[in-house]
Amino acid sequence: MKVSANRETLLAAFQTAASFTHQRSPKPILQNVKMIAEGHVATLLATDMEVAVRIDVDEMEVKVPGSALLPVSLFSPILRESTDERLRIEVDDKGVSVFGDRSKFRLPSGNPEEFPSSLNMTADAYHEVSIHLLKELIRRTLFATDTESSRYALGGILMELEADKIVAVGTDGRRLAKMEGPATAVNGHDLAGATTIVPSKSMQLIDRALADSEEPVRMCVQGNDILLQSGSVTISSRLVEGRFPKWRDVFPKRSESIEIELAVGPAYSAIRQASIVASSESRGIDFTFGEGSLVLSGITADVGESRVELPIPYDGELITLCLDNRYVSDFLRVLSPERSFNLSIVDADNAAVFATDDGYGYVVMPLAREKRKGAPEAAAATADAE
Repeated sequence: MKVSANRETLLAAFQTAASFTHQRSPKPILQNVKMIAEGHVATLLATDMEVAVRIDVDEMEVKVPGSALLPVSLFSPILRESTDERLRIEVDDKGVSVFGDRSKFRLPSGNPEEFPSSLNMTADAYHEVSIHLLKELIRRTLFATDTESSRYALGGILMELEADKIVAVGTDGRRLAKMEGPATAVNGHDLAGATTIVPSKSMQLIDRALADSEEPVRMCVQGNDILLQSGSVTISSRLVEGRFPKWRDVFPKRSESIEIELAVGPAYSAIRQASIVASSESRGIDFTFGEGSLVLSGITADVGESRVELPIPYDGELITLCLDNRYVSDFLRVLSPERSFNLSIVDADNAAVFATDDGYGYVVMPLAREKRKGAPEAAAATADAE
């Protein structure tokens, strides 16, 4: 194989592919990115055997087609530190050689034929969704998943693909985030009744690998894998096995709730101020609504006390909830400060429900006052995950 590549173009694609490799894998071959060069395109392949990526790279001058294994720990620094506009890559029986205008590197290389087989998006039936929406779905739900739980279903995002929409749900059993938006089923792609849980790690990689563009994302499920393709990038991920909580049951259906509209920016600022005295052990801030204001108060024995007041459009009787300030901050952090959201509350014992007008919903269970130093629980959210 002999190719000439634009260094910056190859660097961007190679770094994305490298994030899918497993640098501590007992299988050394998985510490490489495989390059296949033919025509005017080089294809980069990488996997850790759970999630895989295929990236087609243009601006390649292929003099001799072929393939090679490129060790991430060596090839990535060469691309990053070189100042050449173009680099030449040549493969022979002794390994891989990389040439710049005034530099040359010789790298060891294994047999590319032993690399796991490549993936391709060949399905005729799939869903289409905009890249912007998919990245927003991930951003607004990923933080609510539980990557440390032994209940594997909570370590991923549930993706529900319906005829005209996509729904993403993440929960750790103490709070739950749900985001939905428009999607199009092509050629009757139907996942009705299927449980499609994508691992949190895979969703992080998908978010990084898909660049913002007008190109839609094609998504389909084949067996125990989900495939996504947009432009030059194709990604495959194993699905998580297990039962996901009946998330619709977590959103309370109640007529007696109080609805309060709040601005994201001021609310987030007030919570950050009140959280200054909070600690990992105290884990709670009192949210007191009433008489035209929201009072946020925190107290930690060894740190101090805080009291922050925020004007709100609610003049009714006082209602106090103890909420984990980190969970509320997580919700506000992924929203634009200029937006507003609706907060639905009943009393100290019922969940607080946060919602925006673009399909985003978030449920947080209150902390019992006697458990403020313990982990909050949301029995309703976890009963079906056992």
